[in-house]
Formats: sequence, C-alpha cells, structure tokens
Amino acid sequence: MFSIKDHKTRPLFDPWQHLGARRRQLLDQSWAGLFKLHILPELPVSEIARQFHAHMGRPSKELGTVLGTLLLQQYHDLTDEETVEQLAFNIQWHYALDIPEESDRLKYVCPKTLWTMRQRMIESNLDQQSLDKIVIKLAGLFDVDTRFQRIDSVHVQSNMRRLGRVTIFSQTIHKFLVNLCRQQRDLLQAVSAPIRKRYLKKAALGCFAQVKPSQTAKTLERVAGDLLNLVEQFKGHETVCAMHSYKLMQRVLNEQCQLDDDGAKISVKSPKQIPSGSLQNPSDPDATYSGHKGQGYQVQLMETYLPCDDAQQKSQSLNLITDVQVQKACQSDTQALIPAIEAAERKDLAPKRVVADALYGSDDNYRQAKAHGVKLIAPVLGSERAKNLGLSDFVFANSGKTLSCPAGCAPQLTKRKKTRWMAGFNLDTCRQCPLAPNCPGQSGKAYRYLRYEEKAARIARRRRKEQSVNFIEQYRWRAGIEGSISQYDRRTGVKHLRYRGYARVRFAAVLKAAGINILRATAVLMARRAVKGSANADPIALLSRLWSVKEQFTAHFNAACRILRLRLAIADGYDQTAASMAA
Repeated sequence: MFSIKDHKTRPLFDPWQHLGARRRQLLDQSWAGLFKLHILPELPVSEIARQFHAHMGRPSKELGTVLGTLLLQQYHDLTDEETVEQLAFNIQWHYALDIPEESDRLKYVCPKTLWTMRQRMIESNLDQQSLDKIVIKLAGLFDVDTRFQRIDSVHVQSNMRRLGRVTIFSQTIHKFLVNLCRQQRDLLQAVSAPIRKRYLKKAALGCFAQVKPSQTAKTLERVAGDLLNLVEQFKGHETVCAMHSYKLMQRVLNEQCQLDDDGAKISVKSPKQIPSGSLQNPSDPDATYSGHKGQGYQVQLMETYLPCDDAQQKSQSLNLITDVQVQKACQSDTQALIPAIEAAERKDLAPKRVVADALYGSDDNYRQAKAHGVKLIAPVLGSERAKNLGLSDFVFANSGKTLSCPAGCAPQLTKRKKTRWMAGFNLDTCRQCPLAPNCPGQSGKAYRYLRYEEKAARIARRRRKEQSVNFIEQYRWRAGIEGSISQYDRRTGVKHLRYRGYARVRFAAVLKAAGINILRATAVLMARRAVKGSANADPIALLSRLWSVKEQFTAHFNAACRILRLRLAIADGYDQTAASMAA
C-alpha cells in the first residue's frame, strides 16, 4: 500500500510558522525553497505508485519524500548512511521535502528502503523521467532560450578496480566456481582439484598478484587453459550454461583467446587484437575501454547557453542541462549528437544551433542535424596537408559543382555521375600556373581534371567556412561546456561513482545532472533578487522614500504636539479650578 502527500495544494495555515523570520528567509532563498515549491511537485510519484497496491500491504514511506531523498542524495554525493542522517536531522532537507512534523515515520528511512526504491526507479527508468520533468519545469519557470545549445562528453568510472589480463581470467574463474558452489554444489566435485585449489578461495588468488613480469605470458597461457577446460567441461549442462558467471567465462574466452581449427589448442591474443568493448572487470560486465580515457563509461551532456558577453545578463539567464545520455566508453561521440537533438525535440526544447567539437562534426551528423532544422557548428575532424593545395582551396556550389580553382580560373567542363564530380580546366592555363606543382588536379589529353566525391566537396566547403570570422565567433562558445563539466564533477563527484553496471551508472549520472540544474536555478534566482534589490536602491527611489518618511514623521510629530498641548490645557484648567475652590 502506497502513501502519497499532495505537494501541489498549499495548506490553509503555514506549517513552518515556528521558524523565525530570518531562518525562514534563508530557507526560501536557498535551493531548499526552490526544491519545495517547484521540484517536489514534479517528481514522478504517480508512476512509482503503480508498483504498489492501493489498499493491501504495509503502508510505504511517503513516496514524494523517498524520491526527493534519492535525488538529493545524488546531488550532494552522499552514501546511504549519510543520506539517512541528513533526512533525520537536516532542516534544509525537511523544508525542501515539506516535512514540518516531527516523527520517525516521516523523517527516518532505513538504508534498505533507499536501496529498494533506487532499484525500482532504475527498473522503471524514472530517473530519466525525473530529469525531463525538472528540465521542462525550469525551462518554463525561467523562460530559458533553448535556441543555442552545446554538447560534450565526460568520462566516468564505476566502483571497480583496474585489472590486468591475468587477474581478469582468474577473477572470472573464481566468480564461476563460487556461484557453482552455491547453486550446483554436487557439480563442483567434478572440477579438478588443482583448479579448485587455485581459484575457489579468495586468498588463493593472491598468488597471481605476485607474478613477475617475465612470467606473465606463461601464467596467462596457464589461466587461459584452465578457463577453456571449465567452459568445455560444462558446455553440455543447460543449468550451468544459463548461469551469468558461465557466460562471462565464454565472453572472456572469445575476446581474449583464439582457438585452433580443432578447438583443442588455445593461444592468447595480443593486446592490439582485443576489442575495446571487452570485459574489463567481472564485477562490472557493462564497463568497456577507451584508448583515450581508459575504463568505464562516458556521459553525454547537452546544455543551453547565452551568446552574450554581458556578465550581468548572463548571471540572470539559466544555462539548463537539457539532455543526459550514458554510453559505454568504447562508443564514439559521433553517435550521440542526433539522439540528443531528438530527445530535446520530444521535450519541446529543440535547439536551432548546436556547438560541438570535431568528434561530433561528421558529414552524416551535419546533414542529419540540418534535416532537424539545427545548424551544427563543429570543425571537420582532421586536416589537409599544409604543403599541398586541397579541395578546401577550391570554390564549390551547394550542389557540389566546382566554380573556380585556387588561382581563380573557372572550369571549362563539369560532369556529375551519381555522387562523383569531375571538373576540367584549360590545360595550357594550368601549365603556366605557379600553383600547378601543388594542385590536386591531374593532367589529361584535353584538360587538367579534378575528380572528387560529393561528400568531399561538402567537407571542403565546411573547411573553408572554418576560417571565417563568423564561424570563429560562433564556435568560441563551445569552451563554456568545459566549465559545466568541471562543475558537474566538483559538486556531484560524477567521475568516480559508487555504483557498478550500466543501469546504476545511468541513474546516478542523470540525477546528478538534475541536481546541477537545481543549483544553477538557485544561483539565477539569487542574482535576480540582487538586481531587484539594487533597483530599489535607486537614488530617486530613495529620495522619494525618504520624503514619504519625512511626511509621516511630520504628521505624527504634529499630532503628538496637539495632544500634548491639549493635556497641558486640561491640567492648567484643573489647577485654576482647585485654586478657586480653596479661596
């Protein structure tokens, strides 16, 4: 049975009256006030409530409180135990989650409940729904201009140790034998005693950490042979083949080893032959390898920006993270641009211009982004040879037709066949041209020919535009996302996560990005309040306020004087009456 509190309807009487005016003001101006008013009502409580029965079972913790706690946990980068303490004693958390009452039922949650609810959110993809709702809410609340956006990636590491090849083999075998002992103990006796002695006990694995570098190749062949023996021994047993640890052994065997035609002799592949998506650690099978950044995952981040150098105007505009995608480390950044644009379109936050580095600037991305109505500002990957002339030195039409050569001469002949173009230049003119030795054209019987693909012409036009002042002015705003990635890591610790597995890494990365949006929105609110306060401090406004205060003081002073004179007159009258009676 679920428990839900309506956070959208405001109470008739303020339950936070027990706080002083100063403390209440601090809470309202902090992230807690923004969270309470605008974020808490947007959490996907109704979606997770479907996993509970409406009437049967023990009542759950208030679902809004639990979902908000999980979001704040990632925002502040806390462990489960630290999260329990913050929920129990931190008044900012109480105010943000709208819990004015004092009771264990409302302000205490055990770590097991956090683990269970986190798993439910992961399985239901509610982390992404939470981010989408928060982004849409903040975009409308702060009137965010989504026309200009930029994208980049950051490498993150899950909670796993970096292993060498020998350790990968031995840990995979150990994992299988432990699971076999738990699930099929009778089959464990069929494994040879030397293999059980070497791999079953955790303490026995320490011998592989003491292998000398000169003995690494021989040790690797031995553990590879043990792995092959176990795979072959149980390949006909359906129950064992369905075990996750057995499938890991098969994966390691296919990725790291090579069998002869008979399948009897095994050899270990060289490091260059191993794919980047190979198993890096049996404890995190989803983690892959990037030759540039190492083991782990990568997070694609797209955010809005304001192309303006006015510091005050930028401080009052919200740079909103509109989309977060978690990928494997072996995936290229090229594959992330179009999904990010489509995700922004689904939230009605579609950009008109996206700035990115060269890895996103492939020709396919450029054309697909244009089909979505998005102008991609990204340099072309690679460069042409500096000594020779390239296609970018020629002038092409949008269709790909050659208009002129680097010397300014127009072709006398142009032909197109499917996606290939050919331009023919005057042979005599080209012979006398001083640029001829470095020209990519080739002399023929009648013309000097330039042959190229239509795609090459498009790339050449883009290279030519990269030298323009307009491109440089637009592309310089890409550097700002490096600061956003730095803030993303410093405030939330996203580069070193406490979780393993793709789903849990995605959960943490997405909610941490939502926390950054809340942090930025709070800063914008404070900047706008400061500007509003300085406007109230305008000299003319201050003079008018002082004049009104002076008028009020004069009126009160005159009234007090009249009352005093009246009292003196009354007292004087009393004195005269008493004197006459005495006489």
